[in-house]
Amino acid sequence: MSSRKPVSGASKDLVGASTTLLLLAALQDGPSYGYELVQRVNERAKGVFTWQEGTVYPILHRLQERQLVSAQWKAAARGSGRQRKYYALTAKGRAYLASAANRWNALHGIVSHFTGAAHAAGKAIVKSRPGRPRTALG
Repeated sequence: MSSRKPVSGASKDLVGASTTLLLLAALQDGPSYGYELVQRVNERAKGVFTWQEGTVYPILHRLQERQLVSAQWKAAARGSGRQRKYYALTAKGRAYLASAANRWNALHGIVSHFTGAAHAAGKAIVKSRPGRPRTALG
């Protein structure tokens, strides 16, 4: 188990701005349905933020319209007979993800530069005054 503590109060704006990138990145693991994507992202977010199921469906539909993901109805894996809509990353989606990840990383570097953020032990620290660090989002 990780000793990393969640950053409280993650900005809704920051999470919202990264939703498309997070969904596309989560689909790199293979096709998935909405609820499973929400669970996968929430698990990896480790409490920094929590998505609700309704968060992803409008975005998945937009990504499908933009041909960044494809969708296919399939029977649930556990043989319940229930149909689920599985989303998969397309070649166009993979290219978009690579480009978007590069832009996100560049932006992160700029923010880190201006805030003096250093990432130590999995926790972002902002140097507010010499000897008096505080968490970046807290």
